[in-house]
Amino acid sequence: MTRGLHAYAFFQDFVLLYPVYALLFADSGLSEAQISSLFALWSVTSFTLEVPSGVLADRVSRRLLLAAAPLLAGAGFALWVLLPSYPAFAVGFVLWGAGGALGSGALEALVYEGLAAAGAAHRYPRLIGRSRAVATAAVVVATPLASPVLAAGGYAALGAASVAACVCAAAAGWALPEAPRDRAASDDGDGEAGVLRDALAEVRRAPALLGVLALLSVLSGAEALEEYLPLLARSTGVSDTAVPPLVLLVTAGTAVGQWCAGHATRWAGPALCAAALLLAVGAFSGHPAGMLGVAAAFGVLAWAGVAVETRLQERISDRSRATVTSLAGIGTETVGLLFFAVYGLGSVWAGPGALFAVLAVPFLVVGLLLWRPR
Repeated sequence: MTRGLHAYAFFQDFVLLYPVYALLFADSGLSEAQISSLFALWSVTSFTLEVPSGVLADRVSRRLLLAAAPLLAGAGFALWVLLPSYPAFAVGFVLWGAGGALGSGALEALVYEGLAAAGAAHRYPRLIGRSRAVATAAVVVATPLASPVLAAGGYAALGAASVAACVCAAAAGWALPEAPRDRAASDDGDGEAGVLRDALAEVRRAPALLGVLALLSVLSGAEALEEYLPLLARSTGVSDTAVPPLVLLVTAGTAVGQWCAGHATRWAGPALCAAALLLAVGAFSGHPAGMLGVAAAFGVLAWAGVAVETRLQERISDRSRATVTSLAGIGTETVGLLFFAVYGLGSVWAGPGALFAVLAVPFLVVGLLLWRPR
């Protein structure tokens, strides 16, 4: 499973359009307001389909959904370059959001149950963490490649390469092994409604499970903060040409944390407290060297996120595994919107350094909660 999962993760994020698709929209005549509306449509699509896709993953083959997810995204990318216009961009984002929702929950459920069936559930955090590190590495590799490909073949070449990567991801997803499930158990009750009802009942019956969902959702706020890293880097006084290397430094820190997932997880609480302090001090310092602390903090946040996610998987029954995992996705979207709102409102009074320091507080709270005995 390891090689197949790594291949799936790599090709899903080896998309040369990622660094420049906003430029494609602008070059096609879209205003900033129209571009923002596309991002909102993308978020709403993911939010709306998150739980339904999780229920579906508990009813049908998860491998089938993982193969279909990148094909939907690839179809959206093809639309963007073949028919560059607002309607095509909108449809593309709906397809991309739907693809992301299909894979959310299904992947984690397939990996955990496959390992559990082989008596190797303890390998889950290391395997899922390293696959995310591979995905991060794919972004790092794809980003510098986008410029020469754009210069040589324009957006059409970038689109073709991105669609090809999605097709490769679909092939890798279809090749993933899937542990047999008890179809009778998944087909009883009231179908999809029964699966959702069971998932919600499972969360209600286990306060600890609800707590883990909340902690995992808060840790996902680091993903929202990533969007503001260029602004934080620029606020340290460096030139614009020095911003990408500083952002890449934080990306590298994230990848290291993901790669180390599964080790020394009993120290997640104190490590998160230290990461929150590093994030606050490094960001608030206003010095380029402070980005080293930010990079270390993001690495710990990624590492701890996998540790908390593993706690979640350990507490879920197989019948509703993907559905409950998708509930965490709902929490992720909600926390992300809250972080965006706090940052947006706070930017009226404070700069990036101060805002990053304030938004490090929730991570400190999670660290203190995890520090308590399980």
